[in-house]
Amino acid sequence: MPISHRVPGLFITGTDTGVGKTYVGALIARQLRAAGRRVGVYKPVASGCRRKGGKLISDDAQLLWEAAGQPGRLERVCPQCFQAPLAPHLAAQLEGRQLDEKLLRRGLDYWRRRSDIILVEGAGGLMSPLGENLYVADLAEEFAFPLIVVTRNVLGTINQTLQTLITAAVFREGLSIAGIVLNHPQPPNAEDPSTRWNRPELAGRCVPPILAEVSWRAEGFDSAVDWVALAR
Repeated sequence: MPISHRVPGLFITGTDTGVGKTYVGALIARQLRAAGRRVGVYKPVASGCRRKGGKLISDDAQLLWEAAGQPGRLERVCPQCFQAPLAPHLAAQLEGRQLDEKLLRRGLDYWRRRSDIILVEGAGGLMSPLGENLYVADLAEEFAFPLIVVTRNVLGTINQTLQTLITAAVFREGLSIAGIVLNHPQPPNAEDPSTRWNRPELAGRCVPPILAEVSWRAEGFDSAVDWVALAR
């Protein structure tokens, strides 16, 4: 059953690693903060973290926290950090630790108490494993926040995006999808002609809308989006 909550939110997922989920999430957080909202940001777990002062730090969590105006405590943004760039449960094993599946869920409570809206960023894509029988999609279902699907404007994005949407539609009872953000996490590539056609092709093939596009290192979206209206 989904975890009950009083605060609306959005769950940011991606079609793959490196698509720019955190960058897009930070842009959303800044817009919401500029509109006067108290924004909670939560990344249940992260791997590939760097060590600083004896502690593991998630750069993604720090970027989200700063974009949201540094609400609450940074360590509450991502309460479980692991160093190896592997699926979190495997990274935990390398450190002689165990991923705390209860904390993955319970960590959201901290942000419910101090936020008008919560942005959750998953690790990897929907079917990225978090344990033997647990996937990112399981958290998305339990939190019951609509998905923002981030995909990158490169050759192959049509297939990856459609596969992610199909996965969301058939997982358990189906996951709600607010829409898609087409991102440019790398500089424009003149040798990739697909960048011209990806957006209209996706718009014609996807049921959820293309909400906006983000250019390389852009400080905003190419169109206005009412993120509060999309949250639930």
